[in-house]
Amino acid sequence: MLAYTRSLSSTMISALRVLRCNHVVVSGHVQRCLSTQTDGEVRIAKILKEKFPSASSLKVVDISGGCGAMYEIHIESSEFKGKRTIQQHQLVNQALKEEIQGMHGLRIFTDVPKH
Repeated sequence: MLAYTRSLSSTMISALRVLRCNHVVVSGHVQRCLSTQTDGEVRIAKILKEKFPSASSLKVVDISGGCGAMYEIHIESSEFKGKRTIQQHQLVNQALKEEIQGMHGLRIFTDVPKH
């Protein structure tokens, strides 16, 4: 019974932390309730907008639950035209060289505009 109570208490504390941080768990993934961006998302988006001024689409999402340890980036830019996917990703990595040092992971999705 004591182990069950500790487990339940631990689960409740985790749930309260998630709620307090304005996050919600959906299908095992933590998602923010509000559409506001974290400071890290804003900083990374600013750097990428400066590096890829012709980007027609840019989305930066903190997928670490808000702590800034892991991001997912979707960027569409004509600057990627004629480059292989690995070269496109290398350009993004180079642009974020300083920021990457403090991250645990980064997912990059690049594309060239269709029009």
